[in-house]
Amino acid sequence: MPLLQVSQLQKKYGNHEVVQQIDFHINQGECVALLGPNGAGKTTIIKMILDINKLTGGQILINRNNHGEMRKYIGYLPQHPTFYPWMTGKELLKFMGGLSNIEKEVLEQRIHELLELVGLNGMENQPIGTYSGGMKQRLGIAQALIHQPKLLIMDEPVSALDPLGRRDILDLLKVIKQKSTILFSTHILHDAEELCDKMLIINKGKLLVNGSINQIIQQTQKHMFIIQAPRISEWSNQLVNEDIVESIELTGNAAKVRVKNIEQGRDWLLRNITNLHLPIQKFELVQESLEEIFIRMVKSS
Repeated sequence: MPLLQVSQLQKKYGNHEVVQQIDFHINQGECVALLGPNGAGKTTIIKMILDINKLTGGQILINRNNHGEMRKYIGYLPQHPTFYPWMTGKELLKFMGGLSNIEKEVLEQRIHELLELVGLNGMENQPIGTYSGGMKQRLGIAQALIHQPKLLIMDEPVSALDPLGRRDILDLLKVIKQKSTILFSTHILHDAEELCDKMLIINKGKLLVNGSINQIIQQTQKHMFIIQAPRISEWSNQLVNEDIVESIELTGNAAKVRVKNIEQGRDWLLRNITNLHLPIQKFELVQESLEEIFIRMVKSS
């Protein structure tokens, strides 16, 4: 049985359907990325799982229970965590632990372990107002883990950080994922590719793809030819309406040509190039990258 089961999830605001009958599940120990462009519906889905936003339709089960009763199983880091600046890091963790009814002796040990985990040892008695953005994000992760949740949910955990802070948090999440189940939203494909076991790609409230990186590549990847020649734009204009050609992208004197059938497409392109005496400098068969798959799917949805 999955740790998190989402079935036919729907959210409407008036007549506007922002989440459309989405199904997915997360198993214990998985790290899953909720991936999509800004405005795709990622935060709305997260807030419904957290029972902050009410469902219009569908069902969410966490650890086999109705999610509205099971917040104790979830740790949450919002996109822009805010803290009382006069509190110290340790005071915040004590406060959050108290809200979770953790016994004092257990809480002290838990705080010590988390401060070491997130790299804030020696800074726990400093006011949070003096923390950098990366330190606040680390503290936010610690407070989300204070009650040892079964599922850690993070909304755009590195979007507001500089490159060094972003790298620190990504490295930290690699450690956390070894012992935790994680769902995090992002619009940065590289972060998802680096961290996750599975991806959920959404756009305009619709689930486009659900699977591991290998599954997504195998199921959705298209082959394409990169053709380079001096008169490539004139030649490519003649291909737009050809049935065998799926799409053409021009970059300088090179064209990326996606075809519907790889064998027939190769033979047809070579014959066409030969008949037109196009002075090609490069003719290469390549596979789409994960980023190219993502962009293609979002644009076509």
